[in-house]
Amino acid sequence: MNAKLKAAIAIGAGSAILLAMSAGLAVQAQPKAPAGTAACSGGDTGITLPPGFCATVFADNVGNVRHIAVAADGTLYGNLWNGSSYFPRDKPPADGFLVAIQDTDHDGKADKVTHFGQTPAEGSKGGTGIGLYKGFVYAEMNDKIVRYPLAAGSVVPANKPEVVVSGLPLGGDHPMHPFVIDAKGQMFVDMGTATNSCQPKNRVAGVPGNEPCTELETRGGTWLYSADKLDQKFTPAERYATGIRNGMGLSLDAQGRIFATQHGRDQLLQNWPKLYADAKMTTELPAEELMLETKGGDYGWPFCYYDNFQKKLVLAPEYGGDGGKAVGVCAGKIAPVAAFPAHWAPNDLQIYKATAFPKAYQGGAFIAFHGSWNRAPAAQDGFNVVFQPLKDGKASGNYVVFADGFAGPNKASGKAVFRPSGLAVGPDGALYISDDVKGRIWRVTYQGPPSAPVTAAPEPTYAQPAAPAAGAGVLPVPPGATAEQVAKGMALFQGGSCGACHGKDAAGGSIGPPLTTGSPLWTDGSLAQITDLITKGVPAPKQYRSPMPPMGGAQLSPDDLAAVSAYVWAIGHQKK
Repeated sequence: MNAKLKAAIAIGAGSAILLAMSAGLAVQAQPKAPAGTAACSGGDTGITLPPGFCATVFADNVGNVRHIAVAADGTLYGNLWNGSSYFPRDKPPADGFLVAIQDTDHDGKADKVTHFGQTPAEGSKGGTGIGLYKGFVYAEMNDKIVRYPLAAGSVVPANKPEVVVSGLPLGGDHPMHPFVIDAKGQMFVDMGTATNSCQPKNRVAGVPGNEPCTELETRGGTWLYSADKLDQKFTPAERYATGIRNGMGLSLDAQGRIFATQHGRDQLLQNWPKLYADAKMTTELPAEELMLETKGGDYGWPFCYYDNFQKKLVLAPEYGGDGGKAVGVCAGKIAPVAAFPAHWAPNDLQIYKATAFPKAYQGGAFIAFHGSWNRAPAAQDGFNVVFQPLKDGKASGNYVVFADGFAGPNKASGKAVFRPSGLAVGPDGALYISDDVKGRIWRVTYQGPPSAPVTAAPEPTYAQPAAPAAGAGVLPVPPGATAEQVAKGMALFQGGSCGACHGKDAAGGSIGPPLTTGSPLWTDGSLAQITDLITKGVPAPKQYRSPMPPMGGAQLSPDDLAAVSAYVWAIGHQKK
């Protein structure tokens, strides 16, 4: 084997070690405060903010906390989600999936954390959505939204939950049910889709979408219920808006208008390579969206996606689209208020209605981006909080990255140190940001002049990891294959959908399991069985939520298949 080939293989095999080393080397780039501004004393919180803003770690190691809400007395409530395929390697909380977090000595940091709600032993897997209304804590739990009454002067409910609505659809790609409650008690609930683009075989290359898309009867939109009424049952009749693939973030502005974020669909390039030849451009398709919802509104899924280059909705390839020229039925769908880079995954939304931040931020939208997994062959991105100026229900300027550095030096879904998941505004106007990897919650305040303009956070900076020892991590070669095949397979794996799901180092991500453990879930580890598995795909994963389509959803030639199979065999048989 020549030296260059050995080095190429060593880079892939040793990447897990490098990433682990670099994850602990984050150095926050602290912005200088404006003149006359008190210095931020929050220490190294791991994130950067615009000048004048200060972050402190309000709570840490809370668990897989998703959405959050803050009561009038400053108690923060969070919903934890575990026991699900989203967090297969994390231990669920034995004492309840809901959490009340208090700062009893009023120093800006929590000193009391109390779990409550139903437990794993009682069949709960937790959830995402949480809200406060008329003295009740409302929370998503499995296929229900329940509420817990709060006695006067208490922060933790003592009684059993009351069922507000039940029978919400579960399973598939997006089983979450985030919600928001307005001043009238109207409860708007998101029903994420079961599939990527309403194909009969989910995420399989070249497969047209169902016509009609019957999934839209029970998924892919916002449903409306009453927060004041118990024992409501889910039916298609309560649908408020449709054509929304995954509206994770829901928030109301001062006028009572409801805004939602949408996770755009995946795998245009991987499933339709002949229509999307420019791989670099396709990593930016389709855009993530901020939508203003109206009753009966149709926002296009699965027939349309938003092309941020052309600034319009275009026809999806599953429904006759030609790669971005054809518009068809999309001419009658509702375009977003604002658009953002592809696959950043907007997990929560807060319209800022407080006055503690500068005037330029008031009435605008903070959006927590969970981070991408499928921007290959480009680098993964997101893992931040952006601010989008709004006026009269429309975008009034370009978005900026408001908070950055959550992921650390490795922006990959399986390696990110933190991933923003929830947002809430406290009674004093502070912005809270939750993370569902380690359960950290940041509290962001402002100490500068009220006339400050909207400004982006500085780029975070990191120390460079040490180089690996010469010759370390050379991969073995499977019987009947060659070192050249392993090297080629590594390049294909890391640059395509394989690395997007399993991580570029194959050590696992939020979508796919690790392949480096030597303990395969579906094969005996032989090259023949690995090849067969990649060829056929995994329609029903044992531990993860999304299926692996045949060939990983890509177009692999016989030579490409042999190379990827050889690489997967090699990383599973490397010496520890």
